[in-house]
Amino acid sequence: MRVFRIFKLILDQFNDTLVRILLAAAIISFVLAWYDGEEGGEMEITAFVEPLVIFLILIVNAIVGIWQESNAEKALEALKEIQSEHASVTRDRKKCSNLPAKELVPGDIVELRVGDKVPADMRVLNLISSTLRVEQGSLTGESEAVSKTAKPVAESTDIQGKKCMVFAGTTVVNGNCICLVTETGMNTEIGKVHSQIHEAAQNEEDTPLKKKLNEFGEVLTILIGIVCALVWLINVKYFLTWEYVDGWPKNFKFSFEKCTYYFEIAVALAVAAIPEGLPAVITTCLALGTRKMAQKNALVRKLPSVETLGCTTVICSDKTGTLTTNQMAVSKLVAMGSRVGALRSFNVEGTTYSPFDGKIEDWPVGLMDSNLQMIAKIAAVCNDAGVEQSGNHYVAGGLPTEAALKVMVEKMGFPGGLDNESSSVHEDVLACCRLWNTMEQRIATLEFDRERKSMGVIVNSSSGKKSLLVKVHSSLLSSCRFSFLQLNCSVLL
Repeated sequence: MRVFRIFKLILDQFNDTLVRILLAAAIISFVLAWYDGEEGGEMEITAFVEPLVIFLILIVNAIVGIWQESNAEKALEALKEIQSEHASVTRDRKKCSNLPAKELVPGDIVELRVGDKVPADMRVLNLISSTLRVEQGSLTGESEAVSKTAKPVAESTDIQGKKCMVFAGTTVVNGNCICLVTETGMNTEIGKVHSQIHEAAQNEEDTPLKKKLNEFGEVLTILIGIVCALVWLINVKYFLTWEYVDGWPKNFKFSFEKCTYYFEIAVALAVAAIPEGLPAVITTCLALGTRKMAQKNALVRKLPSVETLGCTTVICSDKTGTLTTNQMAVSKLVAMGSRVGALRSFNVEGTTYSPFDGKIEDWPVGLMDSNLQMIAKIAAVCNDAGVEQSGNHYVAGGLPTEAALKVMVEKMGFPGGLDNESSSVHEDVLACCRLWNTMEQRIATLEFDRERKSMGVIVNSSSGKKSLLVKVHSSLLSSCRFSFLQLNCSVLL
């Protein structure tokens, strides 16, 4: 299969009118040089120079194209590896916690948790948590996570209305549930989209540059053909002679050697008229453009696509996750001051999920007061997101907002610092968050609800008391005010 793909890539590099003309001219020149090589000596070597140079140009041109497309394919394969590969499945009353997703079949029972990639189209049987939300923007374009329930809906309902279904390729951002696999592979909704894209790719139109090159190649072919034919016909009298007898041409004499000689002249004229360096120059320019785009983290599978982007006049796109990176980061931290009514503000650097991307300006390292410690505690414990390192990047599992809060906790540090003797703590991306969770053992969780607009957790505090830690959505602040009468109820706004 891999050999077939490489062979197809090689053939694609010669799918150009100008390149095919050059290839034909090189083959003809090579055949004629081989025929004339019987003379031997220096003439035999020089006769092969021209076709070999053309072949070399075409080979270099093909190598650059294959190299670029192979790199793009490898990058795309690496992106595919990010997709869900394993699932926790119950089949024939036997539970397998690490079954490859490609082995799923309709009828399997799958358990989904926060951060899981949905491996197939599935029907939600029951919720383990009180709520379940799924990020399905890659399928429907919705910018916000969608709430799911186990309540059945009509089969004719559109995708957005199927609240009891989770679809392959989407991500669970909140809650746990048990699901029944209904469709797998290309029968899933995302599989149908891929099929439509594949069908559209079969009718892919040429880029503006390729159209112009093909038109130029066709016109050049016609002109060169006419000129070569005229040159050859003008010299017909030198290799084909005859005598007129009774007004009719007779006694024809044909010289194959002279015919071949003048045919070589015509071919040499054709080769001279073809700009051999043009394909190589175009490929080099497009490769340089591709390299610049790669520096901006843009993947280009086919070289002509670089030129197509330059000809684009209108781009239609939604903003979330398309024009943006679908990541969030805390930019400012505001906390209560030492005096009543006083507020403190800290600017937070960094725009990625890396805890080492920037720091908090003017931060009291290791000297956090009770207010700052409470903010760190709520952000770390009242939070179901996760952050992990993938190669040179850090990726989030769960809601981007919650992941950003955990990154902020790592930048805040831990009161008194981390234990330097514990190497596992320093290797952990979310070391501070895990220490807070060790100190504050979660007992129960009230998942985020659109009506309540908050998330709360009840914890066993290290002091021996039970505490309710609440994280409130900002939209709730505009509709009401809070007054907290109990000292053991803490809220992060």
